[in-house]
Amino acid sequence: MFQRLAQQHRSFVRDLVMNLQALAMVLEQRGYLASCYTCGGEMNSASFMVSLGENHLIRFLVSDYGITWTEMRDDRELMKLEGAEAISQLQELANLVKYHTDSNPEQLVAATMPTIPPR
Repeated sequence: MFQRLAQQHRSFVRDLVMNLQALAMVLEQRGYLASCYTCGGEMNSASFMVSLGENHLIRFLVSDYGITWTEMRDDRELMKLEGAEAISQLQELANLVKYHTDSNPEQLVAATMPTIPPR
């Protein structure tokens, strides 16, 4: 059972890395500064970054050790999400890019701010 789960996790990470690479290419085509770096050829980790405007950066990291979404402005961390919350926020960014072909950085900046329920 654990071997099967480990293989499923590796497959999930590979799929996520491929999707991050595609998102970075689309963002670059739309005029954003975006990159996706992987380590080695096995695609078991990636660092995705996109600049949404002046001093506003989103970093998404994925590896066997975890998944994080970090949003920074003026070199200060605004928000850090992990796991499923991080992936959900990445989906929000992808949806904005997909459905707002004429969007500018300021529209994406406003729209990427998540609604996080109070704790």
